[in-house]
Amino acid sequence: MRQRSLAAVFVLSVLVTPMLVSAQDAGGAPMRTVDGHPDISGMFTFRTLTPFERPAQFEGLETLGVEEAAAFEASERTRQNRDLFDPERGARTAGYAPRSEGGVLSYNEFWYERGVELTSDKRTSLIVDPPDGRRPPRTAAGQADLARRRAHTEVHRYDSYENRTMSDRCLGTSLAGPPMRSGAYNNNAMIFQTADYVVIQNEMANQSRIIPLDDRVRPPFAQLKGLSRGRWEGETLVIETTNFRADSSVTGQNLHLVERLTRRDADTVTYEYTVTDPTVFTAPYTVMMPLRRTDGPIFEYACHEGNIGMYGILAGARNLERLGRELRP
Repeated sequence: MRQRSLAAVFVLSVLVTPMLVSAQDAGGAPMRTVDGHPDISGMFTFRTLTPFERPAQFEGLETLGVEEAAAFEASERTRQNRDLFDPERGARTAGYAPRSEGGVLSYNEFWYERGVELTSDKRTSLIVDPPDGRRPPRTAAGQADLARRRAHTEVHRYDSYENRTMSDRCLGTSLAGPPMRSGAYNNNAMIFQTADYVVIQNEMANQSRIIPLDDRVRPPFAQLKGLSRGRWEGETLVIETTNFRADSSVTGQNLHLVERLTRRDADTVTYEYTVTDPTVFTAPYTVMMPLRRTDGPIFEYACHEGNIGMYGILAGARNLERLGRELRP
């Protein structure tokens, strides 16, 4: 599923090494590059068991006590473990359909790299604002647009490769960002910087974001991942991204994304982002998750299944049409 990409890592290491100061000073001040900016570079993981939104069972609880956290972590490790999944009866709580409904068990637990514990502060959600730990309600227009797109997908998902998701087409995944989100595997990123740029290379989908650290004019066109510009505000790198395409996997063309990266200690960078899109959500929301230092290298993301599966999906649909059989949604 993944192969080492040592050559790429070597090249990136050559680019990074001259810019870094290797340690904090005696007073514990943030590490800095030779040009005086905070050093946020390194190899990081953001895997975690902390849910994106706060589960109903923890309503009103921002954090858990030691015993509560340990019990939840143990329960989640069991619930999500694919080796414990029963493919005949299914395991609804883990989100896997039984074979009778077309479910398959594509990978066993070996391939997964999800988190095994909550964040160090034992938060019950990665969303920190609103205080309830959940995304704000969608606007009426946002709800209508979502319903329209889902209805269109149900009818046309087998028409063409253009109707499949970016993940299906091996062209990327929303987990790689912007903004970055924790998922089942490939929760790793390498950050390196110069005086003029910061680059975030995600293990997921081999995505690299090259972020200029100036206010150069944005081109008058949109991109799937938007157009990013960075700036330093004290000890924090602030990245603003706009110019998203209408089919952006986050919200849409009106998304205004602000990411903040702050070096906390030798092993941790805080990653925080705020999503603002008044055409989709009734209010902004903010997510915070730690980037924790990890040993490299990152791995190549080889999407062989999607490349082969795309042909099978569409060929199967055309065959069912020839037989006069209904396509399953």
